[in-house]
Amino acid sequence: MIADKDLLSMQYARILAENAREAQKKLAGFPQEKLDQIVEHVAGEMEKHARELAVMSFEETDYGRWQDKLIKISFVCRSVLRGLRGMRCVGTLREDAGGNVLEVGVPLGVIVALCPSTSPVSTAIYKALLAIKSGNAIIFSLHPRAVRCMKRTLDLLIAAAEECGLPEGCVSYLATSTRSGTIELMRHPATSLVLLTGVVGMLDAAQASGKPLICGGTGNGPAFIERSADVRQAVEDILFSKSFDCGIAPSAEQCVVVDSRIAEEARRAFQEQGAYFMREKEVQAMAGLFFHHDGRRRRDMIGLDAATLARRAGFEVPAGTRVLIAERKYVSDTDAYNRELLAPVLPWYVEDDWMHACEKCIELLLFDRAGHTLVIHSRDAEVIRQFALKKPVARLLVNTPAALGGMGATTELFPAMTLGSGLAGQGITSDNVSPMNLVYIRRVGYGTRRADDVIRLLGGPGGGQRPAHGSDINLDALRQVLRETLRVISAPERN
Repeated sequence: MIADKDLLSMQYARILAENAREAQKKLAGFPQEKLDQIVEHVAGEMEKHARELAVMSFEETDYGRWQDKLIKISFVCRSVLRGLRGMRCVGTLREDAGGNVLEVGVPLGVIVALCPSTSPVSTAIYKALLAIKSGNAIIFSLHPRAVRCMKRTLDLLIAAAEECGLPEGCVSYLATSTRSGTIELMRHPATSLVLLTGVVGMLDAAQASGKPLICGGTGNGPAFIERSADVRQAVEDILFSKSFDCGIAPSAEQCVVVDSRIAEEARRAFQEQGAYFMREKEVQAMAGLFFHHDGRRRRDMIGLDAATLARRAGFEVPAGTRVLIAERKYVSDTDAYNRELLAPVLPWYVEDDWMHACEKCIELLLFDRAGHTLVIHSRDAEVIRQFALKKPVARLLVNTPAALGGMGATTELFPAMTLGSGLAGQGITSDNVSPMNLVYIRRVGYGTRRADDVIRLLGGPGGGQRPAHGSDINLDALRQVLRETLRVISAPERN
C-alpha cells in the first residue's frame, strides 16, 4: 500500500498541534525560575554537540564553512543564553511604585517555526530556547535541504529539555515535512504565531495562514564608508563580515557605497586585504551565475567561497582572495547585483558626498522592500544621526562588521538569529527577536479615582452625583484579592 506523503504530513501536523496545545497548558504553570533552569540545561547540553552539528549541517546543505557554523552555534549556546539570563517573561513583570499598575507576562501558546537551510542548527536551538524561556510550545517544520541535521539537533534538544522537566510535546517537529503539512501546521486553530526565518518560499503561505507572523528577513543591506571613517578598519570589518560563512549571514553587507573623497584609499585597502575587483567581462560572467532566467535563485550558487565562484564564472583569482567586487553605477531591475547575493560578492558604488550616498542607500534598501540592515562607517556624529533619521531600515549599525553586529555579537543589540524586517509589511516586528516577542503583556489597573470626580473634572452632566453602587469599595482589599489571584495563577501546577 502506497501512502500519500502530503496527507500523512497534514495528519501528523494536526496531531502535533493538538499535542503541543495540551503540553503548553502544563508549561503555562511553570514559574520563570523553572523555565530558566530548563533553558540553562538545554544550552549546556547542545554546546557539547556543537562541532558535530556544525559539520553535519555543512555536509548536508553544502553551504558556507563548518567552522563559521560552529561559531554561530556557540553564539547561541553562550551569548544568547547570557542575554536571556535575568529576563522575566512570564508571571509578574512589573509593579509601579504606587501599586496601581501591575504587568503580567502571558505565553502566546503554540509557535510554528521555520528555519533557513543556511543556518538550520543555530536557528533551531535559538528558537527553542526562546520558546521555552517564554513558556511556549514550539513545533518545527524541517527545511527539506537540512532534514538530517535538524532532526539530530532537535532530538538532542528534546531529550535534554525533557530530562530537565519540560512536558512532552512542548518541543516537537514535523518529521514527514511537506509544504502541505507545513501549511496545515500554520493554519491549525492551536497555532498562535508563526516564526519564520529566511524561508522565502513559505512567506506567502505564512501570511495567508491568518496567524501573527514574525518574519526574520534578508535584504539588500548597504555599507557606507564616509570620508571621516577609519578606512582600513572599515574595510577589515566589511571583508570579515562578507566572507564569514561565505556571505550567507542575513545581516551581512550586500553592497558597498564609498565617499568619492576616500574612494582610492578604500580601493587600495580592499585589494591589500583580499578583495578582487573584477573586470567588466568577469562582472558579466559572474552576474549570470546566481539566478535562473525566470528570476529564481540558483541554490547551487549559495555559500561558495570567492575562488570557487570565480572558477565557475570562468576566471581565476589570486590565492587568498576573500571577496569579489563588481563596480556598479546604477540601481536597476535588470541588474543581478541589485538582488541579495548569498555569496562573498559585493557591488561597489562611489558617490560624491554623504548626501548622495544617503540617497543611494535608500534606493538600494527600497529595491526589494526588505529594510533589513544598514551599516555606516563614520566618525561624524551628525552624519550618523542623519542616516538614523532617514533610512527605511530596521537596524542601523555603526563601525562594526554587519554579520556579527546585526545578530548582537559585536553590538549591544539583543543576541538573536532571527532579525525582524517588518518595514516591508512582512511581519509584526523589526526587533532582534527575543522571548518578549513571544508573550503578551496583561496589564492590571487599580481604581484610583472616583467616577463622579472624573465626570465632574471633564465637565459632564451629573458631575455632583455619586454612582449608585460601589461607593464603599475597599480598594486595599480589592488589591489584595487581585494579588492573591495572580499569585495562584502564576504558581507552578501541583500534581
